[in-house]
Amino acid sequence: MNWSGPKDLKAKLMRLWERGDLLREALADGHRFPLRLPLRTPDSTNLSNRFDEVRSWAAALAEEPVLRLELHEIQHRVQGTQRLPACAWIDTLEDAVRWLHKQDEWNRFVGLVKTTRHSLPSLLPWLEKHPLEALDLESDWPRLLAVVSWLVNNPRPNIYMRQVDMPGLHTKFIEAHRGVLTELLDLALPAEAVDYTKSGSRQFAARYGFLDKPVLIRFKVLDPEVAWGLSPLFPDIALDAESFSRLCISARRAFIIENEINFLAFPRVRDSIAIFGAGYGWEALSRCHWLRDCVIHYWGDIDTHGFGILDQLRAHFDHVNSFLMDEATLYAHSAFWGIEGSPLRAELFRLTQEERSLYHSLRDNTIKEGLRLEQEHIGFGWLTEQLGGLIRDSNVLQTPTT
Repeated sequence: MNWSGPKDLKAKLMRLWERGDLLREALADGHRFPLRLPLRTPDSTNLSNRFDEVRSWAAALAEEPVLRLELHEIQHRVQGTQRLPACAWIDTLEDAVRWLHKQDEWNRFVGLVKTTRHSLPSLLPWLEKHPLEALDLESDWPRLLAVVSWLVNNPRPNIYMRQVDMPGLHTKFIEAHRGVLTELLDLALPAEAVDYTKSGSRQFAARYGFLDKPVLIRFKVLDPEVAWGLSPLFPDIALDAESFSRLCISARRAFIIENEINFLAFPRVRDSIAIFGAGYGWEALSRCHWLRDCVIHYWGDIDTHGFGILDQLRAHFDHVNSFLMDEATLYAHSAFWGIEGSPLRAELFRLTQEERSLYHSLRDNTIKEGLRLEQEHIGFGWLTEQLGGLIRDSNVLQTPTT
């Protein structure tokens, strides 16, 4: 028997609750009610063969006080005229909430709506879209409203988040709630107070005008004859991006190296510097306009993401050359082949023909499933030999950096 009984109707109502539809009525003044609940009903054959069960089904529905039944008459050749439920109605939102035993959650959400309507009505659309998430955030909601109110009154404050001085609020609270705060602030702030080019949790500060800790660029000068304003030795230096962009370095060549040990052990090369890579994300390095006058070589892993990073780097410096990211290097180190866990699948449009061919082989698993060669597995002798082929042998100084 698949006729709709009280349990079925209550389950339908619970699904509305679990989607947040009933809570949204707190912002829509109960426009959904009276709520019609369709029924799966007996047919004429059931009236003939299972009449007692049909009567019991109708009686069970009638005994549920929250339901108002809409009846229709059926003329049956054996049972005569019968008035049976055709659909059920729940007349009020209060009845629905009470039937589901959700009065406490309802009252708490109504409280959130009242508080928000009084202090920041621009956030009501968020409550309507995310009512269940709002209930989960109930204890934090006053502080979230406080943060949003503070930024409404102090747009793009140009201070560190640590300097926001509000009772009961600390920096870690803002950091822990950057996702929901992004949605709330985008609703509450005027467009000129939001930098929409900045997205994601890492760019939260920049999006809303806070100062952020500087991005450091780590580099080494590979030739003692290169003039750059500091020691002629080979220190491992890290500068903020702005300071790095203002350096006056006479180097003609730059090697961007993803692996730290390879960066530290890279051979000395005349007229050259080495820069420790940053993976995906080259915005900080792109400020360095003097790099556009250098020959740039990028050395990353031979895997799909290595070529993805190269492709992204070329969006900022289109003259970048790949280094040790070729088939010869790959096959020369087959003993060290590994597996790339989550390969990149996108099409890359800034690769050379040779690079694209190897990228497609890796992406499409034509050589080996999930193949990768991490750059730290490339032999130092192979590195120095390829450097010698890249530039004049006299330009490679055989003493490694210290």
